[in-house]
Amino acid sequence: GKTLEETLSIAERLSRPGVPVLLTRLAQDQLDALEGSFPGSRLNARARTCLLNPPAEAGPREGIPFVAVVSGGTADLPVAEEAAEVCIAMGVPVHRIYDVGVAGLHRVVARLDELRDAAALVVVAGMEGALPSVVGGLVASPVFAVPTSIGYGASFQGLAALLAMLNSCAPGVTVSNIDNGFSAGIAAARVVRSVTAALNSDSP
Repeated sequence: GKTLEETLSIAERLSRPGVPVLLTRLAQDQLDALEGSFPGSRLNARARTCLLNPPAEAGPREGIPFVAVVSGGTADLPVAEEAAEVCIAMGVPVHRIYDVGVAGLHRVVARLDELRDAAALVVVAGMEGALPSVVGGLVASPVFAVPTSIGYGASFQGLAALLAMLNSCAPGVTVSNIDNGFSAGIAAARVVRSVTAALNSDSP
């Protein structure tokens, strides 16, 4: 709801010290204005985000804790990408595992090793919202579930997925609000930061 002038003014003030600054839920005119005013910024039109002073994106490496961002289908990618951009802004390695919805469980099983390697997972799904329960039953790491407003019929703009996730039988599944990839991304990134700090403190 911010005007272009407010958006640019806030972005300039916050980014002046050279720290990463993530702007979210941007309209196209805001994305265009930020791109013109902040060369070198990282724009993600699908996620509707702009990252100023962006750190380099880090993927998973052996022995390094990371967040897995998991989505059911391509329609869920705007929310999943928002969560991924949060991880990048926080300097946390992120691994995308997309298009593994429960309509074809073989897709989830095929990526099981990658899912289990993650220190925390953001799992994004619309329709009936079953994917976080499936993933939560297969992994030992915390799962941050995000219902999306994708669906039709009785999906009620994501309410059906939200209620399904809140009623998950799988332990360790925590649920964010509908389409709130931002909050889930922060929660998962904080877990990974804590795990990384604990590992580093134990190193000789």
